[in-house]
Amino acid sequence: MRLTTWPACVQLARLIQKLSGLKFRGLMTFFGNIWGTEEDRLKQTRQVARAVEQALEAFAREHLPIEIVSGGSTPSALLSHYIPGLTEIRPGTYAYNDLNTFYQGVCQIEDCAAHVVTTVVSTAVPRRAIIDAGSKMFSSDTLLSGSKTGCGYVLEHPEVTLPALDEEHGFLDITGSSRCFRVGEVLTVIPNHVCTCVNMQNEVFLLRDGEVAGEWVVAGRGKVR
Repeated sequence: MRLTTWPACVQLARLIQKLSGLKFRGLMTFFGNIWGTEEDRLKQTRQVARAVEQALEAFAREHLPIEIVSGGSTPSALLSHYIPGLTEIRPGTYAYNDLNTFYQGVCQIEDCAAHVVTTVVSTAVPRRAIIDAGSKMFSSDTLLSGSKTGCGYVLEHPEVTLPALDEEHGFLDITGSSRCFRVGEVLTVIPNHVCTCVNMQNEVFLLRDGEVAGEWVVAGRGKVR
């Protein structure tokens, strides 16, 4: 944010203080611009740190106490200590991780907890296999890091790519695999963007040691109005 923004923020805080039933407690921001390589993320974090510092100075000059400074994102989670005054972070994707997180070097592939279980439903076309999970399962979000291509990572066969989706199906390119895929074979795929993927589901199942240990209802499903 530009320095000229802070007087307006201070004015808004003053207005909140005058209203009954409301209490000004602090500032909230989202570091969604922090993305890319470790060097890129560090550079962008320092830019955000300067902006947050300017905001805190503006409120200090007006003797407005700030109890909470809320911010953060998954790519910047491990760099949060560079942000002055930060009291809490909100890394959303961090709860599961996904391919975007992995290809930025923020996690390992085994740290990606959300797996889409899908079945091979056709091998009729040479060098192709069709699975029964498409954009209604993965969402249509593209890969924004790494090679920036593909719609998911096939855990059992990393040499296989998922270059395209339609609504109900995914199209596997098995050219680079020596495996003979068969109809009915079950695969697990890590999605590009776990946030939108989870929001496409009614529930998610929790696995521990290969056994289903619980089930979570996705409470936000279908609530966008």
